[in-house]
Amino acid sequence: MDYPKRKYPVGIQTFSRLRREGYVYVDKTDLVWRMANENNPFLFLARPRRFGKSLLASTLHSFFAGERELFKGLKADTLEWDWQQYPVLHFDLSGAKDLPSAEMLAAKLMLILRPLTEEYGREPDEITPGGLFEGMVRRAFKKTNRQVVIIIDEYDAPILNSLHEEKLLEEKRTVLQELYSPLKLLEPFIKRCFITGITKFSQLSIFSTINNITNISMLPKYAALCGITEEELTTTLAPDIALLAESYEFTPEEMHTMLKQKYDGYHFSRQSPEVYNPYSLFKAFDNQEVGSYWFDSGTPSFLIRQMLKYHTDITTLDNMETSSNDFDKPTEAMTSALPLLYQSGYLTIKSWERVDFEYIYTLGIPNQEVQAGFVEGLMPTYIGMDSNNVRTGFALKFWRALKKGDLDLALREMQAFLAGLPYVEGFKKKLEQVTVAEGFYEYTFYLIFNMLNVYARTQVKCQGGRVDMVVYMPQATYIFELKMHESARKALEQIDLKGYALPYHTEGRKVVKVGLHFDLESRTLDEWAVEN
Repeated sequence: MDYPKRKYPVGIQTFSRLRREGYVYVDKTDLVWRMANENNPFLFLARPRRFGKSLLASTLHSFFAGERELFKGLKADTLEWDWQQYPVLHFDLSGAKDLPSAEMLAAKLMLILRPLTEEYGREPDEITPGGLFEGMVRRAFKKTNRQVVIIIDEYDAPILNSLHEEKLLEEKRTVLQELYSPLKLLEPFIKRCFITGITKFSQLSIFSTINNITNISMLPKYAALCGITEEELTTTLAPDIALLAESYEFTPEEMHTMLKQKYDGYHFSRQSPEVYNPYSLFKAFDNQEVGSYWFDSGTPSFLIRQMLKYHTDITTLDNMETSSNDFDKPTEAMTSALPLLYQSGYLTIKSWERVDFEYIYTLGIPNQEVQAGFVEGLMPTYIGMDSNNVRTGFALKFWRALKKGDLDLALREMQAFLAGLPYVEGFKKKLEQVTVAEGFYEYTFYLIFNMLNVYARTQVKCQGGRVDMVVYMPQATYIFELKMHESARKALEQIDLKGYALPYHTEGRKVVKVGLHFDLESRTLDEWAVEN
């Protein structure tokens, strides 16, 4: 069946344009209606970058502005709503990021608010962002005789890149406090106040005057608010999967599997559906190519700085047990980089269980795209390896061998590469300390596989224990067990004895068991044993 290529909303963040110009839209308007009917008028949502927060904010704008014609054929049009035209004060703070001083931030906020003054005016004594904001809310209410809807998108953009500079952060935070300070006083005039961002700041800092803001970020009923669910992919976007499959000469089912490994895996609450990255998914459909699009602009510098500040070990990130108090912690109360990693989308909820009255979560990296891009962005900072050098030399030969299923050749290439790996200045002491541990080679394998865009997980739990590494390729799943003081054959026997490979026999791919032995003297791969 021939499917025409459709218009995909890559870079489109305005709901009215998306609807009027015929872009693909995955209907979330029933959740918008639910937000509009919440008891608490003050709502906050944190989601990673490029996850559709700005489109959601624009959809709310059109909904409260009474633009019913844009919702024809969508879920919200079938639900009870008065479709009145409420005054909407909607502003985006992403234009105020990276400013070097609090004074410049205050001036920029005045510029961001200025377009709203064309409709709601300005008094001469309104010389601060908070003063102008308060005046506009009061005048909008008086002019329309209706409560005002306030939408603040990317509220944390002005301060994210200042997290490592305590003095500047505090100064900027004071400016933002002044902006938001009228909100509590203005509550009688406010119909809804909706705030989006990447990170969570406590009500004791930026939102010090709002003592009843509801954080909906981890509520199960809003888990699918941003992003694409499995059901939405296989219904609304089924023609797009089929079209992309044709370009790869895959079946739609094979293409679905590839997209799932690449872009799926986000969970934003307990009992959450798996969510696909919408930006990367639509970019793949638009380009007719599966790529790593979320990292077009690289790993955010604020995240790398915080990981260095807290000495984050990236090898522990893909299978971490923790409580929500640790990863959903306000940014200014952090004692590790974990809250930022979760809130920024580099980690997600993989599973959870209740222990008495506490919930314990297992966090992990969501998918192949995040795993590969994350490691690539951090590799130069953490171990001094240039990702381009890895790719242009060893990588091509290793990848070709894996692609052909010649694991023996691939491991010989790996052996030669590890043997020639130099100590990098500044990391020599660290490497010497960990070379005696199996973990160092596990760490090195992890980095290399992910540099090659091969999905690899370390310390994977199963009924028999923990597998050192599982590597997922289109044609096979590889189960690796690493040994320092026992032979490769012993490692292979452990895989069988503990049933490490059993969970993967139902996936439809070949399962390959690999035992590895590393030599302490040569500091490289010494022998291996392989069994299909």
